[in-house]
Amino acid sequence: MVELTIQLDTIFGSLADGTRRDILKRVSRRDLTISELAKPYAMSFAAIAKHVGVLEKAQLITKRRNGKEQIISASPKTISIATSHLGAYEKMWQERFDRLEKLLQTN
Repeated sequence: MVELTIQLDTIFGSLADGTRRDILKRVSRRDLTISELAKPYAMSFAAIAKHVGVLEKAQLITKRRNGKEQIISASPKTISIATSHLGAYEKMWQERFDRLEKLLQTN
């Protein structure tokens, strides 16, 4: 359980930054090189590489080499861990709203 908590902290911490969320969204559509990732941002290549490193540490993306290029891919397994965790909260709140709705209908 402690490992899962640490992993979730790392996942959600990495997603707290808008640039990293955007990077993840882009590599979820298709694999990209770090150079392709860096193009739309007004920041240095090193800054993008640092964001990529944070996402990689959280295991939200993977890097592989293709010659001189590093190819970045999304990691659906880790994304599903976060989705599953949030799904438990969604279920809890939906049950609460259902109970509230029943209570309001009976009064």
